Amino acid sequence: MEYIGYILIGLGLVFVVTGTIGVLRFPDFFTRLHPAGITDSLGAPLCIIGLMFIDGFTIFSLKLFLLVLILFLTCPTACHAMAKAAYKQKLDDNQDNS
Repeated sequence: MEYIGYILIGLGLVFVVTGTIGVLRFPDFFTRLHPAGITDSLGAPLCIIGLMFIDGFTIFSLKLFLLVLILFLTCPTACHAMAKAAYKQKLDDNQDNS
């Protein structure tokens, strides 16, 4: 079980690192929003699920599982809300917001 946990944490870290690179390299807000969403909604939950496998099935794992469910529900919703707000504010795609 520990090896599966380490593999999931490693996979989650790959998503986090590539998402971070994408946020730094993409030119505008809308293209940066995609890697930020992937990092939040896929990288972090994979790391947390890996911790669940390492810890075993305890009350702590149940709490981590609830955290994963909350992340799966809130992160895509937050990304969608930010994109919709930027679109309604007519955010210029070509401007550099860094």
